[in-house]
Amino acid sequence: MPADDQPAPHAHSEATALPSLDDLLASARVVALPLVTRFRGIDVREAMVFEGPRGWTEFSPFAEYGDDEASAWLAAAIDFGWNAPPTALRDRIPVNATVPAVDPDSVPAVLARFAGCRTAKVKVAGSDQTLAQDVARVRAVRDVLGPEGRVRVDANGGWNVDEAEHAIHALAPFDLEYVEQPCATVDELAEIRRRTKYMGIPIAADESVRRADDPLAVAEAGAADLLVIKAQPLGGIRRALAIVEAAGLPVVVSSALDTSVGLAMGAQLAASVPSLEFDCGLGTASLLAADVTGSPLVAEGGSIAVGRIVPDPVLLDRYEATEERVDWWLERLGRCFEVLRDAR
Repeated sequence: MPADDQPAPHAHSEATALPSLDDLLASARVVALPLVTRFRGIDVREAMVFEGPRGWTEFSPFAEYGDDEASAWLAAAIDFGWNAPPTALRDRIPVNATVPAVDPDSVPAVLARFAGCRTAKVKVAGSDQTLAQDVARVRAVRDVLGPEGRVRVDANGGWNVDEAEHAIHALAPFDLEYVEQPCATVDELAEIRRRTKYMGIPIAADESVRRADDPLAVAEAGAADLLVIKAQPLGGIRRALAIVEAAGLPVVVSSALDTSVGLAMGAQLAASVPSLEFDCGLGTASLLAADVTGSPLVAEGGSIAVGRIVPDPVLLDRYEATEERVDWWLERLGRCFEVLRDAR
């Protein structure tokens, strides 16, 4: 599919009618879930869940995202809750462990939460971390996983090109599967890929896909070897699949620290991708100290099941956000709904 035929970043994935805002509000619940360890600068993950005709769905853009960007997450939630999913090609999805910016001594305990996972994604390039700390963390992960484990690192665009080149050299001895978003821009990704191509370490793009006006630009520029695809930020399962088809690159399906309801959406996307070469970043329920279900979608034998999640009303009550935060989310839902409606 040519780039010009791609839907707008906040467009709904299908031409079906939007449900009414009252339909969304009827079952909407806002939760504040504590994390096991600080991740992405937060200790508590807030999310909204609501029920559509097809089942429960999730709307959980990060708090700092503006309404235009967040509306893509709402389009995804509506798509998953109101439309039949694409045909699933697999019923279980292999997933990776995720290692936040913890001290090396904490690495074994983090990895132990991801039962049977053979792959680990390690956060690096944090503003409060040094390269030496990153190297020590990655070394600890490699030591736990052994030579047959797969280790990938995620810089979240935290390096400039020179820093990225230096860091990739420093981390190369740990046999990296790939480096995710080493630099922030497409031009920088293309340059670091050119500089390090001889090393044989693939470059993956995440933010350059999900936070870009044109999610195909990184592929068209030859700036990445693979793409990290997330259902919510890209506007839903169908739109993400269209991007996968148009890009023509291998993909890793990942999540954005979702509840198990949102992870089920990601698992459905991963189940529908024609070729799934890499373990997916859908095991992040293990980073949550609480969830909306008593049977969270955590890794078992290195994979998670494909299927819907029904929240437990007791847990929805227990972890309900404060009244102020509930009001904030309800107002945000209304604004994002207006964005989607205006786009129609």
